[in-house]
Amino acid sequence: MNLQQRIETFAKLGEKLANLPEDEFKLISVNAQSLNPWFTEDNVRLAFEGLVSYLDKKNLKKWVSNYSFDDVKSKNIGIVMAGNIPLVGFHDYLSALISGHSVIAKLSSSDKYLLPVIHKMLVEIDSYFSDKVQFVERLEEVDAYIATGSDNSARYFEHYFAKKPNIIRKNRTSIAVLTGNETAEELKELSKDIFNYFGLGCRNVTFLLVPDNYKWDSLYESCQHWEDVIHHTKYCNNYEYCRSVLLVKMVPFFDNNFLIIKKDEALNSAISVLNFKNYGSDKEVTDFLSINENNTQCIVGKDHLPFGTAQNPNVWDYADGVDTLAFLTNL
Repeated sequence: MNLQQRIETFAKLGEKLANLPEDEFKLISVNAQSLNPWFTEDNVRLAFEGLVSYLDKKNLKKWVSNYSFDDVKSKNIGIVMAGNIPLVGFHDYLSALISGHSVIAKLSSSDKYLLPVIHKMLVEIDSYFSDKVQFVERLEEVDAYIATGSDNSARYFEHYFAKKPNIIRKNRTSIAVLTGNETAEELKELSKDIFNYFGLGCRNVTFLLVPDNYKWDSLYESCQHWEDVIHHTKYCNNYEYCRSVLLVKMVPFFDNNFLIIKKDEALNSAISVLNFKNYGSDKEVTDFLSINENNTQCIVGKDHLPFGTAQNPNVWDYADGVDTLAFLTNL
């Protein structure tokens, strides 16, 4: 199968996902949530919408146009997939297959259901892909690795995968830079970056840079339509635990009964919590972002990604800024 045929097949998959009957989608989302309570219908739908955008034929053609596939010889790509949000490993799966390789995937225990369902749809469109993907419990006899995990698991990956070409991704999170002059609509868009997927993704905003004497009322007002999040059992448990710990430790914080905001220079925050740092000048912002560049997935705000788009990457946007397709086309 040549590149153009692969593009056509994946574009058909995108069309199938875009036109999936609602009852079929709901069954998929129910099954996904039964295995992982974080994978609600809304979050699975959001993930599917992301796949449809990836698989738009124009986007696929634009994406691959910057690479040469002439000398690519099919190899077995071992992919260790994360499971923090639904189908977070799909981009690696797509990258390997679109470049002509085979996939041997170790699925996260948190997301074992969705990608096999998507792959079955792909095979129904073209049986060529039936032998191009294996889902395994242990990676063996592969030619290259792509692995995503925590900082601790990354150390394991670096040790065991060192003898083969590899991409190893570690913990990252995302930052919002606020000026204090944002409109209510901009802050409402920012709330998507905070709450989509319950804040579990590396593209979710977990840290705010705000000017000295920042007034929090507008931000909290713009988040109010997310108040039902507290009715999700696992989210509520996280919120109540974090609030109790802060009260016991007498750490000052802001609270609206479903989102805690506290002053803390740690980029990563717990579910239901945002950390923040004040700044007094543009230079302080620039310096902070530079120092934390290797731990930051994306930045939203003025002169950065527009508010509300953190969880809507294009197919040519790469995790950790590492060009996966360049890696795969040069093996």
